[in-house]
Amino acid sequence: MSSVSTRLVRLLNMVPYFQANPRITRAEAAAELGVTETQLTLDLDQLWMCGLPGYGPGDLIDFEFSGDTIDVTFSAGMDHPLRLTSPEATGILVALRALLEVPGIVDPEAARSAIAKIESAAGTATGARGGADAAIDEPAPIESGTAAAVRGAVRDGRALSIDYYSASHDTLSSRVVDPIRVVLVADHAYLEAWCRSSEGVRLFRFDRIVDARVLDERSSPPEPAVQARPDTSLFDADPSLPAATLLIDRSAAWMFDYYPLRVVRELPDGACEAAMTYASEGWMARFVLGFGSAVRVLEPQALADRVRESAAAALRAYEVLPANEGG
Repeated sequence: MSSVSTRLVRLLNMVPYFQANPRITRAEAAAELGVTETQLTLDLDQLWMCGLPGYGPGDLIDFEFSGDTIDVTFSAGMDHPLRLTSPEATGILVALRALLEVPGIVDPEAARSAIAKIESAAGTATGARGGADAAIDEPAPIESGTAAAVRGAVRDGRALSIDYYSASHDTLSSRVVDPIRVVLVADHAYLEAWCRSSEGVRLFRFDRIVDARVLDERSSPPEPAVQARPDTSLFDADPSLPAATLLIDRSAAWMFDYYPLRVVRELPDGACEAAMTYASEGWMARFVLGFGSAVRVLEPQALADRVRESAAAALRAYEVLPANEGG
């Protein structure tokens, strides 16, 4: 799922959320929205620059920060029903369709119904798609029984027995968990739950839950675990490690699905600058070399020099030496 689409959905809901929860703290809001406090701050900064046409200081969304609490002081109309323009409706439709691809985040039937209603209201379900009923006639997204069971257990407050595949240990384990919530981290849906065998809160990635069975007992995680915000520190960059800024060609954009990269800046030609932490300069140099011209180190300079020297040494190893003259 696109991180842009995910953020769009979150931003559209944040102003009414803060109005419904006056003077909520950053930690509480981040926990309920399923994001880190750092991401919440970035979202608030983004909202601060949105508002009504004209975009003067009196037209923009405004917040009051008192200590660690947040209040909406001007909503710029986002607390009223929206009349969507065609581009706005398209953006929401893209986000909804993207959400359907993440198991467990939404009820596929509910999302499909919302898509059909938005298309009909915005007039986008006509023409080439064959009329206003086109969206309704589309087949519903198929949700696995496992994802439906997990989402249902979270909604109904039931305990779960799951079979979970650990990619880091290449093992399949069975455990009973008490679901707390579903969170979205780095474009993947996770079940946050109290694991009874580990006696601690764990995050279980939806696509690695092989099987799930809803138990005939209530979910009963310890209250401190429920009140605490989701611990996504495992997915955050380690500040003690160096970070490299890489220029990644659009042909290598698939890297973002497999490596812990953070987008720094998107470029007009489809390439982007991204940051990646590393523990070993030698390993990082070999990593970059493996992508050839599709990835280039912008900084630090020492790493760029090492990659350049390694590439030059590799080329020299393939140079054809001239034949000796004169026998």
